Amino acid sequence: MQIENRELNQEVYITRLARFLPGNPVYNHEMEEYLGMVAGTPSRSKALILRNNGITERYYAIDKNGKSLYTNAEMTAKAIEKLFDGEFTADSMELLSCGTTSADQLLPSHASMVHGLVGGTNVETAGSTGSCLAGFQAFKNAYLNIKAGQKKNAVATGSECFSKAFRAENFEEEYNKVKELEEKPYIAFERDFLRWMLSDGACAAKLENRPDLNRLSLRVDWLESKSYANELKTCMYIGAERTADGDLIGYRQFEPTLWPEQSMFAINQDTRILGENIIKYGGVFSREVMDKHGFTGEDIDWFLPHISSMFFMDKTFNELNEQGLKIPRERYFTNLTKVGNLGSAAFMMILEELFNSGNLKKGQRVLAMVPESARFAYGYAHFTVV
Repeated sequence: MQIENRELNQEVYITRLARFLPGNPVYNHEMEEYLGMVAGTPSRSKALILRNNGITERYYAIDKNGKSLYTNAEMTAKAIEKLFDGEFTADSMELLSCGTTSADQLLPSHASMVHGLVGGTNVETAGSTGSCLAGFQAFKNAYLNIKAGQKKNAVATGSECFSKAFRAENFEEEYNKVKELEEKPYIAFERDFLRWMLSDGACAAKLENRPDLNRLSLRVDWLESKSYANELKTCMYIGAERTADGDLIGYRQFEPTLWPEQSMFAINQDTRILGENIIKYGGVFSREVMDKHGFTGEDIDWFLPHISSMFFMDKTFNELNEQGLKIPRERYFTNLTKVGNLGSAAFMMILEELFNSGNLKKGQRVLAMVPESARFAYGYAHFTVV
């Protein structure tokens, strides 16, 4: 049997990016028509959160009755299908690498379910879980497989489907339990906060060991990521309760009857810990990658920061400047206000919009920053337009 010889340390290119956003944009004044009001009472924190995050449009994979329009896997498959053409099909895909925070089930893996929908031939699949960095890690897995000569092409995805979990009925038992103890009950801010932040959607990238000769491609120059969980406590979590000292107790340690009373499977975020650390450690890591790869802010033509809220944009700019990454403000690019915070899909979703905007020119350099607040991890990616 002849073994195919594939060159090691190949160059890797993004040759196509595609996205799928469900339904029509949902504007701020419509949000409670889709998510509902807990116990029929408007949220106390909604107006403040929306004012700070700057998001004016987002997308939900549910209708106003709470009926699902798409699953996470279905949205991801639809994004992937937009990558296909006469030459590249599900049969020619060599690796499918999927990242998400909000899989439709605990098992099988999200990647397996997506493959089942996309079809085609037998293919290697890989899945990354976590928070915002899950899509980045899925992308990195695809990149490394091609870089090592294991694959000629790969598809990487990031996707989220949170809206169904944010429906008011999911918080009714918690509200009723609090009502027994307080005259003016309300659901915990840590849970209500993220109801007005997150969006649904999926993005897919096609990676190859050669550029597309008929259109612009992005050469993937390097990817760096690092976790700070050895230093910092948990900030965002699902399926657990946090103790006073910041440790987590997983849902399996609680009686199942307590799960709905404590909204155990709602996503929580400690905004105090977020504000203290998310910008600071992203700046620390930026200094490391600058020193390692020998570039400055002036070398960067486009900077793509994934931020959860426009509240953090100026803070990010100031912190990176202090660390020496002085990228002019007009080179920052984000689509947060138009698509909402898409978690693990955001990294590729921002890149997709820039890639398909017509604004890229050969030789330009693109830097992306992906912070994850779950227990604080960060990713940086550098691309060159070819």
